[in-house]
Amino acid sequence: MKRRRLILALRALDAWQEGNSYRQIAQGLFGSHRIADRGWKTDDLRSRIIRLVKLGRRLMRLRCRAFLQKGRRRNDSS
Repeated sequence: MKRRRLILALRALDAWQEGNSYRQIAQGLFGSHRIADRGWKTDDLRSRIIRLVKLGRRLMRLRCRAFLQKGRRRNDSS
């Protein structure tokens, strides 16, 4: 995955966890000029933001899982 996409995914996740709407996240990441006045529900940018949040959540779960597994291995060997 490209570094830029991963960064956007983590930033989108942070904003989502703080209670921001997908529209607010899009404004923060890409600027207000990229958001259509009408048709937000069918806008490609909205779909992209949703995918970025999902990717961020997936990354968070995988990282937490890897961290927990790493901790288990260390405790098992002692």
